Amino acid sequence: MLIAFSVAPSGTGRADGSVHDAVAAAVRVVRESGLPHRTTSMFTELEGEWDEVFDVVKRATEAVLPFGSRVSLVLKADIRPGYTRQIDAKVERLETAIDAQG
Repeated sequence: MLIAFSVAPSGTGRADGSVHDAVAAAVRVVRESGLPHRTTSMFTELEGEWDEVFDVVKRATEAVLPFGSRVSLVLKADIRPGYTRQIDAKVERLETAIDAQG
């Protein structure tokens, strides 16, 4: 399965509203998981089996808890049994299709 998720605290008390320290704590959990992943400016993508992926999301969310009075989690999942290494393969297929359209 592939998931894209974003986790961030609110009620941080920071005047600038920045959440980068909290996001860094979450991304550290993802990176230490050993699962295929990619982080962009808005989401982190993660690939693996159901239980291992959701374990990482839970631990990443827990890592954000100390940074605010509440936490927001947004998650989107692509569940496609029998497929692996789709975190890169889906993007490669897209690029091939774009190139073919020339």
